[in-house]
Amino acid sequence: MEENSDNSEKQNVTENSAEKVKKKGKERSFTLQDLSQRMLATDAWLDSALWHTSQFLGVFFREYSAFMRCFSLRGPAKYIAGLASEGLTYCAFGFLIVLTFAQPAFKATERSDWRTTSDFSVSFFDRFGNPLGKRGILLNDKIPLDEIPDHVIQATLATEDRRFFDHLGIDFVGTFRAMVANVKARSVVQGGSSITQQLAKNLFLSNERTLQRKIKEAYLALWLEMNLTKREILKLYLDRAYMGAGTFGVAAASEFYFGKDVREISLAEAAMLAGLYKAPSKYAPHKNLPSARARANEVLTNIVQAGFMTEGQVIGARRNPAEPVDRTKSQAPDHFLDWAFEEVKDLAAQYPELSNDRVISVRTTLDPGFQREAVSQIESILRQYSDRYGVEEAALAAITTEGAVRAMVGGRDYDESQFNRATDALRQPGSSFKPFVYMAAFLNGYESESVVPDRPISIGGWSPRNYTRGYAGPVTLKTALTKSINTIPVRLAQAIGRDKIATTAYMMGINSELKITRAMPLGVSEVTVLDMASSYASFGAGGKKVDPYAVLELRNSKGELLYNHDRDAGPALRILPFEKVAMMNDVLVNVVERGTGRRAQLEGITAAGKTGTTQAYRDAWFVGYTGNLAAAVWFGNDDFSSTRRMTGGSLPAMTWGNFMKYAHQGLELKAMPGVEPPEGKDVIAANGLSDVEVTGPPELLNRTSQQVLEALGERLRSLPFNSISQSNVQAQLGSGAQADVTYTR
Repeated sequence: MEENSDNSEKQNVTENSAEKVKKKGKERSFTLQDLSQRMLATDAWLDSALWHTSQFLGVFFREYSAFMRCFSLRGPAKYIAGLASEGLTYCAFGFLIVLTFAQPAFKATERSDWRTTSDFSVSFFDRFGNPLGKRGILLNDKIPLDEIPDHVIQATLATEDRRFFDHLGIDFVGTFRAMVANVKARSVVQGGSSITQQLAKNLFLSNERTLQRKIKEAYLALWLEMNLTKREILKLYLDRAYMGAGTFGVAAASEFYFGKDVREISLAEAAMLAGLYKAPSKYAPHKNLPSARARANEVLTNIVQAGFMTEGQVIGARRNPAEPVDRTKSQAPDHFLDWAFEEVKDLAAQYPELSNDRVISVRTTLDPGFQREAVSQIESILRQYSDRYGVEEAALAAITTEGAVRAMVGGRDYDESQFNRATDALRQPGSSFKPFVYMAAFLNGYESESVVPDRPISIGGWSPRNYTRGYAGPVTLKTALTKSINTIPVRLAQAIGRDKIATTAYMMGINSELKITRAMPLGVSEVTVLDMASSYASFGAGGKKVDPYAVLELRNSKGELLYNHDRDAGPALRILPFEKVAMMNDVLVNVVERGTGRRAQLEGITAAGKTGTTQAYRDAWFVGYTGNLAAAVWFGNDDFSSTRRMTGGSLPAMTWGNFMKYAHQGLELKAMPGVEPPEGKDVIAANGLSDVEVTGPPELLNRTSQQVLEALGERLRSLPFNSISQSNVQAQLGSGAQADVTYTR
C-alpha cells in the first residue's frame, strides 16, 4: 500500500515537471517570434520614412530652385552678390571669434563698483581744517552734468567726438575719416576712438597699443551704450579722462591748472582743458604753456567747425588765452603728505567703507606753524653752515607724546628730491642709540648710579675707543651716558645680551632691522628719523608706546565721518616701567644740561635728549623730548660722504633747540615724568659753534658709589706702578669726583 502511494506521488511530480518544461519552451518561442515581427515592422517604417523624406526634399529643392531662378543675376551683379554673401559668412565667423577674445574684458564689468575709481583722491587739511594739498589722483566727480558749463561740453564734443549722440558706441564714419587723414599725413594725426570707446579704456583697460586692447575696447563700448544713457557716458568721461599732472576729469583739472571751480571757467580755459585729452603731458600748461595755447586755438577752431559757435563768439578767447596758475614751486608740506597718503591707504585696507568711495577728505595732525618753523630752521642752518661743515641734507620729525606728528621735513628741497629722509632714509644713529642700551640695562637690574669701569675692551679683536681717546675709569651709568662714553654700552651689552637691547629698541618703536653685532650698542644699525622720534617720545610719555600717526579724521565725499583717531584707535600700551623711565629721563636731562647736548637747552623748560655722531662724521643726530613733544634731527649727505667733523652736538642740537623753543610757545607745559621742573635753576646757554662736543663738569658720587669706588681703588693700588698713574688714583679717591683715570698701556 505504502509503496503504491509513493510511486503515484513520484509519477505526479514527473508529469508536472514535464508540463513546466513544455510551457517554458512555448514562451521562449513566442518571444523570439514576436521580436522578429517587431524588427521587420521597424525596418519597414524606416524604409518608408526615408523614401517619403527624399521625395519631400526633392520636391522642396525643385520648388526652391524654381523660386530662386526668379532672382538670378548675370554679369557683374552675380559676382558682387557672391562676394557679399561670402563676406557676410566670414564676418559672422569673425564676429564670433573676436567675441571670444573679448570675453576676459567683460569680467571687469561684473564688479558692482566698476564706476568707482580704484585709486584714491585725497584732500588733506591741517589740524585746524586749513587746506594742505592733495595726493593720489586729483578727482572731483561730484559736480552734476547740468552744472558743467556748455562751452566745456561743446569743446569736448567738438574735439573728441562730434557724432557722440548719433552713434551706438563706435563711430564708423569718424573712424574712416581718421584713417584717411592718417594715411594722407603718413602719421597718426587723428584718433578714431569715440568718447564711449575712450571711456571703456579708462574704466576697464590699460593704455597698451595692441589689437587685442582695441577689440576689447570696441565690445566694451557697445556694452556701455546698452547699459548707460548718453548723458551718463558723457558725465563719466568728463570725470575720468586723464588731464595731466595727476588730475582726472575737467573738475579736478580746472582746480589744478586755474585754481577755479569748473563751473566758473571761461571759454579760453575750457578750450585749454579740452586740448589736454589728446596728449596731457605734451599740452599741460604748467609745463609747456606755448604748446597748450596753440592746442587751445585748435580746439576753438573745432568748436566753430562743429557748428557749436561762430568765429565771432570765439574771437575773444583767441585774443585772451587762458592764464594757468604757477605750479613751479610748491609750498605744501609734500614729504608729510606723501607719508600721510600711505597711512590713508593702510586705513582703507582696515575699513571696507572706503572701497565704495575713493574721494576722501583727511584732517591731519600737522601744525602749519610748526611746519613752517621746521622748514625755516633747516634751510637757515644749511644756508649758514653747509659749506663750513660739508653737509647738504637734513631731516626733522616732531611728534607729540601721544603720537601726533606735528612737523616733518624730509629733505632740503622736495622739487629736487621727493625722497623722504625722515621716514625712508636708513642712517646710523651713532650714540643716539645708546639710550636703548641703557634702558635694556635698567630693565635687567642696573640703575643710573651703577658703576661700570671705563677701560679698554677687546671682543674678538674689535676694540672700541672713546671719542676723547682716553678712559675715565669706574663711572656711573649716568655719567657714562652724559659723557657719551663708548666702552660702557659695549660692556653692558656683553653683560645683558645684545638680543635684549634689540628687543627693547623694537618694543619702543624701531621698525628697521637691527643687526646683532658687536658694534650694535654704538649705533651702527640703521634707523629712520621718525622711528627715533617716536621711540624717544615713549620716555616723555612715561613709558607708554607712542605710535606716530598723521590722520585725525577721515571723511568720504559726502562729508560722512568714516574714521576718528580718538574714537577708533586703541589706547596706548605701557611698554616700560614708570620708575625705569623716570631714571632714564633724569639721565637724559643731565645730557642736555651738563653733557654733549647743551645747545639743545630750553630756557624754563625741562628738556632731555642725546646726541649722535657716526664714524667718519657721516651722520650727526640730536634726538630729544620734553613732556609735550619729541623731535629727531639728522644732518648728513645722501651719498654717505663724510662731513667736516660735524657732531650731533653742533648743527642738530642747535636746530632742535631753535625749533622746540618756537614749538613750546603758548603750550601748557607738561612735567617730564620723574623729573622735577627747572624752577629757580640756572640754564646754561651755549653761544657759537665748536667742532668738538662739549662735556660738562664731573658728577659727584653718592655714598654708595663712593664706597664702591674706594674698594676699586684698593684693588688698583695692588697693580704694578707702571700700569697706572698713582697720582691720578690718589686724586680720584681724595676728591670724591669722577676724574679721568689715564691708562698708559
